[in-house]
Amino acid sequence: MDRKELFEKKTLIKLNDKIFPCPTSAAMELIGGKWKSVILMHLIDRTKRYNELRKELPSVTERTLSLQLKQLEKDGLVSRKVYTKKPPLKVEYSLTDFGRTVVPVVQAITEWGITAAYEKGEFIETKE
Repeated sequence: MDRKELFEKKTLIKLNDKIFPCPTSAAMELIGGKWKSVILMHLIDRTKRYNELRKELPSVTERTLSLQLKQLEKDGLVSRKVYTKKPPLKVEYSLTDFGRTVVPVVQAITEWGITAAYEKGEFIETKE
């Protein structure tokens, strides 16, 4: 079935044991919410440890970051690698091959966010 047929036949999509009426709602199941796309954006350039992500996302709670990373891992967008050979325990997160397919989408969302900030908001300088 090609993409045009998906819409013409009003095909439903089953993903994560849920039924979605269109591909957009299925995609939002995987990357929607306040933090998933933000986390993905921070993993685009390289693998990061949990604490690196925490520092880069100071307004997300530890619990939320942990839950969102687990969900992204479950959905196959992020891989989690645990190193236990020597203390302290080291955990790294990176995009999977499937996760890399969403990079252009996340980058487009980021670009649109910049446009929205210029059009509807403002940029505020921070002291770092």
